[in-house]
Amino acid sequence: MAAPGMGHVKRRLAAIVAAGVLLLSQGLLSLAAYAQEADKLPRVGVLTNVDPTSALYSALQGAFRQGLRDLGYVEGKNVTFLTKSARGNVGLFPQLARELADANVNVMVVVGDQGLRAAKEATGTIPIVALMCDMPDHVMASFARPGGRATAVIACSTDLAGKRVQLLKELVPALINVAVLYNPGDHANSESEIEKAFALMAVDHPQALVIVGDVLMNVNAKMLADLALRNQLPAIYAQREFVDMGGLISYGASLKGLWRRAAPYVDKILKGADPGELPIDQPTRFELVLSLKTAKMLGIQVPASLLVAADEVVE
Repeated sequence: MAAPGMGHVKRRLAAIVAAGVLLLSQGLLSLAAYAQEADKLPRVGVLTNVDPTSALYSALQGAFRQGLRDLGYVEGKNVTFLTKSARGNVGLFPQLARELADANVNVMVVVGDQGLRAAKEATGTIPIVALMCDMPDHVMASFARPGGRATAVIACSTDLAGKRVQLLKELVPALINVAVLYNPGDHANSESEIEKAFALMAVDHPQALVIVGDVLMNVNAKMLADLALRNQLPAIYAQREFVDMGGLISYGASLKGLWRRAAPYVDKILKGADPGELPIDQPTRFELVLSLKTAKMLGIQVPASLLVAADEVVE
């Protein structure tokens, strides 16, 4: 059989190339159409302080997005997310909040007093949902009607201070001298400041430590648990995530729960609700979590009554 002529080969190659070009152009058109469709979807802007490479970040963002999935939101189908992380440096919050505002997100979910202030300065129109330890009374009118363009989901952290001291007293019956670690002005942003605080505490020889939760403390949970253990200080924390990272005991609303509770507010706002008319959400359940491993390392014999009262005991 005679070999095909060069003309036939060239025509076949040209047909193959043409088909490839057509497929490529169709693919590019599909990508462009997909991008246009994605631009039309509601955009949820998130301003956080947690390192995106950390397990804590995955847990918290996973809880938030699962909360939205439970309400029918599917990323890429009827919602998109734009997340900005200060990676432990809350001084970056104003810049990151402006970037979210410039991106014209439909709602901002921000953490702490610092995040709320940054968001309010960045925009006067975009609705804001703030995740906070306590009632932001200096920036919101009331629990029932916060007013303005923001509402909040809170953990009621400092209201539980007395209960936390009581729990420490059960662990350390001879307790007299208690240190309290908190973020003055709620604006510190340096790990070195935490290390200095522990050095200053050592001078007074406290028998135990209460750590007041906020954005700085939460993002440095592992560091705080390690420092407390290194200094042989029985410490109680605001959230169970601290115990997960080696802390002794916690009492309060979980951070994962806090993020999940933000999802219904985002849903309502995307459907047209006025955030200033949405009552500030308060937790209805507080967890008592205890680590037997850390207690043993601190030489603490945990009383049976506390073991029974705990919602979870980490072996």
